[in-house]
Amino acid sequence: MKENQHVFGHLIAQCRTHEPLRTAVCFPQSDVALTGAVEAALEQLISPVLIGQAREIRRLAGVLGLNIDHHELVDAADEVAAARRAVELCRTGKCGALMKGSLHTDILMHEALDPETGLRTARRESHVFVLSVPTYPNILMVTDAAVTIYPTLDDKVDIVQDAIDLACAIGIERPKVAILSAIETVNAKIRSTIDAAALCKMADRGQITGGILEGPLAFDNAVSLRAAKIKHINSPVAGAADILVVPDLESGNMLAKQLEYLAEAETAGIVVGARVPIILTSRADGPNARLASCALAVLMNRARHQAAPMQLAV
Repeated sequence: MKENQHVFGHLIAQCRTHEPLRTAVCFPQSDVALTGAVEAALEQLISPVLIGQAREIRRLAGVLGLNIDHHELVDAADEVAAARRAVELCRTGKCGALMKGSLHTDILMHEALDPETGLRTARRESHVFVLSVPTYPNILMVTDAAVTIYPTLDDKVDIVQDAIDLACAIGIERPKVAILSAIETVNAKIRSTIDAAALCKMADRGQITGGILEGPLAFDNAVSLRAAKIKHINSPVAGAADILVVPDLESGNMLAKQLEYLAEAETAGIVVGARVPIILTSRADGPNARLASCALAVLMNRARHQAAPMQLAV
């Protein structure tokens, strides 16, 4: 058994004392999408509202041998209509989370991020990969690898704060945040090093709270204490990072997928910074990853209700 195979199981176990989270499941019209929603319901993580072509969802459930009789079913003509209805249910408070089914991510996020009818708040929305890596002793988070293509410094402030808040919600006290670049020194020709230095100073001044920031750090210095010592980097984050903040979407997406396919990491994924957690799953995700993504939404929702509500965009 892999050393940290229990990591996602621990996330799911934290949700056992909570009521299932009413979740708008948008267009669950593939084997993995419908099965993932039903399995999450069986684990009592979510109470799914299945939104899509009702006849097709019932037919697919019959083919797969899934019992959906106790789950609410909302008929929608196509992917766009399903996305609009799912977002509406979340915006009006009838559902506490949004879950991607078999539709394309762009369609769902277009509706979710609509400035008039979507789920935007005063913060920038971003995506967090939560990874269980067999060769790393603790949970590793990578952000933003799916929403913000080329984040500005202001964007990165929200990206960092939202990742810290998520880490705290799943039980990581004072998460260690590594701001990644290609090198570990500030270089005016590499913008990510300037951003890293600014973010660390902002944390010193209380503009980012709840975590310990260090950067710029190269990837090896962030996850390997040996590499950090060789380069004489003395920091509580070096070699022990909980959160990796990447320079842009391209580098983050590559990093997360390299860890998944070359280091055999399991990945869960969630969008933060919106009115409700948005569960983004891939067709290639296994059962543990889908359940862990739902568990992240449950724990985020609990943390939000315990804290003051975020200011909504106007």
